[in-house]
Amino acid sequence: MTLTSKAQNIYSQINTEGTKMGDLRKIAKEIKKDHELAMELWSTGAFFPQQLAILIMDKKKLSQDLIDKLDTDIQRHELNERNQLTDWLMANQLAKDKKTIALMESWENSTSALQRRIFWYYQARLRWMGQTPPPNTEELLSSIEERMEKEAPEVQWAMNFAAAQIGIHEPPHRSRCIAFGEKIGLYKGEPVSRGCTPNYLPEFITIEVAKLEKRI
Repeated sequence: MTLTSKAQNIYSQINTEGTKMGDLRKIAKEIKKDHELAMELWSTGAFFPQQLAILIMDKKKLSQDLIDKLDTDIQRHELNERNQLTDWLMANQLAKDKKTIALMESWENSTSALQRRIFWYYQARLRWMGQTPPPNTEELLSSIEERMEKEAPEVQWAMNFAAAQIGIHEPPHRSRCIAFGEKIGLYKGEPVSRGCTPNYLPEFITIEVAKLEKRI
């Protein structure tokens, strides 16, 4: 696809290793919403232009068909970039419209690992954003216990994160989440950067609950 001069100018500014998230957000704030420009930048296949594209998309135009196309394109990236684009799309677009929220809530059994990741990350987000948890916790935990060991790594992470947020913010389920983490052993002993919370469920939940209790 040949880019318009406007898209080419933006592309040349941000398709570099030195680009930062703050740079993208500043440009997006100036552009506001421009779905056609977003699709042009997306068509380049480049990581930073696609991140900017996500920020300026029109969420009203994000149908399941278009999301499937974005999904296919995201899968061409290496794992870290793939996960960043997926989570960026969820947080900046999909979680902001009732129609796309309904789509996310239907993706638990999607054939797409990226869409399953979004389903679980969104369920986690409902809890750590301070909202009243929806009445589906028992079903979520049963699904996590049954399926997590067999899932793709990017989906495992999101399921683990959802279990952690349930354990942190829903005390009646805390011991169940910790016991499951001990049983599965996922992320146990994984190196963690200084100041970061371990992904291993028993440690994750214990550390974050202690932080919450300090604030009360």
